[in-house]
Amino acid sequence: MDENNSEVLKLNNIILFDGVCNLCNHAVIFIIDRDQKKKYRFASLQSSVGQLLLTQYQIPTYSIDSVILISNGKAYKKSTAALKIARQLDRLWPLTYMLIIIPTFIRDIFYNIIAKYRYKIFGKTESCRYPSEHLKFRFLDN
Repeated sequence: MDENNSEVLKLNNIILFDGVCNLCNHAVIFIIDRDQKKKYRFASLQSSVGQLLLTQYQIPTYSIDSVILISNGKAYKKSTAALKIARQLDRLWPLTYMLIIIPTFIRDIFYNIIAKYRYKIFGKTESCRYPSEHLKFRFLDN
């Protein structure tokens, strides 16, 4: 593992997302717009950084249909990741964290339905979007 890779593994508050999913790309933009303190950094699941983090946190690299939050040495998936992300956003979004009291298996039923049909409903791109110049520093795989 080279020095750059070991530095990536030490980072905190990394959001891994499906870079070819239109819904996921819009979710990243949504988060950026509500993360004025710039707490979060991003990497697509398809990138070398994303693959490295999946390996590091022992998350299977096949059929990933979840946003993943790497925070405080742990990886959170699906609705838990989404709620933990919302908890750190600006305005009223932290209030959604109250939904964490709903058991994970129930929350993830709804998450899984959206994840299953996200390409059909929202579409898919041929490749990961490249961030604009003023956002490049927020992405680990640019």
